[in-house]
Amino acid sequence: MYAIVRCGGRQEKVALDDVVTVDKLPGAAGDSITLTALLVVDGDRVISDPAEVGRYEVTADIVGDAAGPKINMIHYRNKTGYRRRLGHRQRYTQVRITGIGAEAKQGAKRTAAKPGAKPQSAKPQSKATAQSTAEAKAEED
Repeated sequence: MYAIVRCGGRQEKVALDDVVTVDKLPGAAGDSITLTALLVVDGDRVISDPAEVGRYEVTADIVGDAAGPKINMIHYRNKTGYRRRLGHRQRYTQVRITGIGAEAKQGAKRTAAKPGAKPQSAKPQSKATAQSTAEAKAEED
């Protein structure tokens, strides 16, 4: 079983006990995080329907921080004496995948509105509109 997850603007293919390097995440080593699954492959079954994939949860533990390779940049302009040397080293977080499973997310239930119920407005009515509404209902009866 493996999954394609979204993490830091990229997509990663992960399986159980994989250690993956992703963009820097907040948290310390040992913290647990949940990643968004985009596709789940379980044997011969490929699950890509957003409604069904939403039930799957990919959990991971933060192993630690890592740094990418040093990138050197040199700015130079001919005949002017302009030289600049810059360097950059991207920071990453390494995570170990601890679980891929279909777990019910808490708070996923939605309360259905009763048929025939009118939505309540947040704005209170003024006295004039309340009186005209009451008069209109009295005339209907």
